[in-house]
Amino acid sequence: MHSELFDRPVERRGTDCLKYDFAVERGKPEGVLPLWVADMDFPAPPCVLDKLHGAVRHGIFGYSDTKPDYARAVREWFASRYGWAIEDAWLVKTPGVVFALAAAVRAFTEAGDGVLLQPPVYYPFFEVIRDNGRRVVENPLVLRDGRYEIDFEDFEAKAAQKNVKLFLLCSPHNPVGRVWTVDELRTMGEICLRHNIIVVSDEIHCDLTLPGYVHHVLTEAVPELTDRAVVCTSPSKTFNLAGLQVSNIFIPGPALRTQFRKAVSRTGYSQLNALGIAACKAAYRDGAAWQADCRQYLNGNLELIRGFLRSELPGLKLIEPEGTYFAWIDCAALGLSDRELEQFVTERAGLWLDSGYIFGSGGEGFQRLAYACQRATLERALNQLRDAVAQTVPALLRQAGRC
Repeated sequence: MHSELFDRPVERRGTDCLKYDFAVERGKPEGVLPLWVADMDFPAPPCVLDKLHGAVRHGIFGYSDTKPDYARAVREWFASRYGWAIEDAWLVKTPGVVFALAAAVRAFTEAGDGVLLQPPVYYPFFEVIRDNGRRVVENPLVLRDGRYEIDFEDFEAKAAQKNVKLFLLCSPHNPVGRVWTVDELRTMGEICLRHNIIVVSDEIHCDLTLPGYVHHVLTEAVPELTDRAVVCTSPSKTFNLAGLQVSNIFIPGPALRTQFRKAVSRTGYSQLNALGIAACKAAYRDGAAWQADCRQYLNGNLELIRGFLRSELPGLKLIEPEGTYFAWIDCAALGLSDRELEQFVTERAGLWLDSGYIFGSGGEGFQRLAYACQRATLERALNQLRDAVAQTVPALLRQAGRC
């Protein structure tokens, strides 16, 4: 692994970077260390940068669309990793997965219909439901012995409710880090089939599973759902390309695909970002080695978090992730309310993390830390957290013999 590629610091401040440049605008102190939003502090793969440099040298950024080589690059990536035989006709391109979720809500439901989700879950799931005048129906995940599970009895009861038309699945799950098994996917899929519910699966973190865990594409795990499912993917998390606004949405069912395309068309959206097209093709064709190195580096970051909490902050509990690059940390031992915890992390520790309560029910008392950063940055963040606890809640450190 070429760890020096990922250890090398990159100054992101002053680049209109959402992660670093908008603390004050979002109510945080200037200079806070941010590990909140889901992008990486690593440059994109060299193969992507080469293609982008070539496009910039060409100098024209007019309307652009994709040729068959684009679909082929995407298709071969998923075939080689997941055994998923994609047909080009299934592909609908959008500027982002959240855009696609919102389009699906409008395409497959009516005002007042229920949309099922599993909190604590990625907070835009709530927004695309409520902002479109639909009703959130929750099947809360159950934390049992340090691992989140699905309450299938409750899932079926909620699916059976009148006017529940759609299920937004997060797979792998953000923020709790579960990588759903085939059995779990099959059980959810069978329930949705029984109750005529369409499933939209956000699989944006599929390439970021941890060793020992395997991501299963929804329609591969539950083939019976093929005509009743939408699978949302993007190179944005895998290769750190979120700002280039390119996502690949797969809808095998012709009827659903027509409905979805109409919903996208009503937004006025048509062609992808010209640079996003070039980046996506290059990443999927030539970025595998970089991505393998990146995953290994991220695994090292997670090991650092795991060991640090165990030795330095034993009162804080890491929910062991199976996928994503998020550490979902139980901070209940600090004895703080959600607002107090948020203030403590921001003002005492000087960190900008995502507070658990924004992910909905079950997120109370948690913090989500995105560890896709240089190891030195992560070490600094963990030390700041430890020092803040030492100043504020010293009993926690006494448990570790630290004071």
